[in-house]
Amino acid sequence: MFHLKVKKLHPDARIPASAHPGDLGCDLFSLEPVTIPHGGQALVRTGVALKFPDGWGGIVKDRSSMAVARIYTAGGVIDAGYRGEVKIILRNESGNDYSIKAGDKIAQIVPLRAEQWVVDEVPDLDDTTRSSGGFGSTGPR
Repeated sequence: MFHLKVKKLHPDARIPASAHPGDLGCDLFSLEPVTIPHGGQALVRTGVALKFPDGWGGIVKDRSSMAVARIYTAGGVIDAGYRGEVKIILRNESGNDYSIKAGDKIAQIVPLRAEQWVVDEVPDLDDTTRSSGGFGSTGPR
């Protein structure tokens, strides 16, 4: 079983929680009210710090209900060694200001295994069928 350790940095902070057994991620909650102007973004405090088990980290993802409203997360990696407050960048791509109340669900965190890896510089790379085809290279032309 995966154990995520959570430290409340503020008495009003809410502990991340899953809505249903078997959910992939845990919801993160806003510590305080925030209004995100249309076309803008805001850094939203959660009031919690996290400690992942050794070899794990987290990816912050959109909540589907907010994505439908065109409110998206940005910059969503939480490394295993980070111990500061989790803050969520939310972008408002809707045509209206978007208000968040204290205690609202604002994002979800999904655990991810953080394999150790090494970057090796090489003079050449093996060729593949895709080769250097980029954006849209495997779709219809």
